[in-house]
Amino acid sequence: MIHPDLGRAVVVVPTYNEALNIAAVVGRVRAAQPDLDVLVVDDSSPDGTGRIADRLAAEDPGVTVLHRTAKEGLGAAYLHGFAVALARGYDVIGEMDADGSHQPEQVGRLLDALVEADLVIGARWIRGGSVQNWSVRREALSRAGNAYVRVLLGMGVHDATAGFRMFRRTTLEKIDLSAVESTGYVFQTDLTWRTVQAGLRVREVPIDFVDREYGDSKMTTDVAVESLRRITRWGLRERRRQVRRTFRTHRERRRTP
Repeated sequence: MIHPDLGRAVVVVPTYNEALNIAAVVGRVRAAQPDLDVLVVDDSSPDGTGRIADRLAAEDPGVTVLHRTAKEGLGAAYLHGFAVALARGYDVIGEMDADGSHQPEQVGRLLDALVEADLVIGARWIRGGSVQNWSVRREALSRAGNAYVRVLLGMGVHDATAGFRMFRRTTLEKIDLSAVESTGYVFQTDLTWRTVQAGLRVREVPIDFVDREYGDSKMTTDVAVESLRRITRWGLRERRRQVRRTFRTHRERRRTP
């Protein structure tokens, strides 16, 4: 049951070719948290995912579907879903994957933690978190990528790339979604960093991440490399800003009699 202080809540689930997974994931979400609505955002999946989602919505008023005309990336799908959820007056807006890697039965952990936070991330790389069915190489890449983000951007978040999360609507309104240009998996890091920079409360709770059983992963080496390139640019830009601020402060102190 969702804490009454949180208000109305919805989780946005972007889909592309998830016909083998979407019905089970949505069913598990609704069974685990009957008060949590589901907003499926389908990017014109050629495998019929959108039609399956429409059937689920016809059977359950807590499920709605947005159909996008093209595959424009994870970030674009989430931004569209966020905009619709905000317009519909939801107080809590979440994210989760459609492939079954995020366990709907654990969404309550995120909602409970949100009572005292502005953003809650379901984290793999903190005490109590776990990953199942990943290769050693993939786990090492994710751990190293998150460590790189933590050092370069100066954030205390251990799993900034995670896609299982809950935002307060006030958080999404404050971080200016209209300025977000990230479209791929770096989108998650982008929103985490914006939340931290806004001085808002970010909390991580442990989750069990289970790699998909059906379908193909959208994460590739090229996607990971491009994400690191963007993060590097952000980090270097932030370091330049810090140097300029330090220089201005030092100069102003010298001028003070």
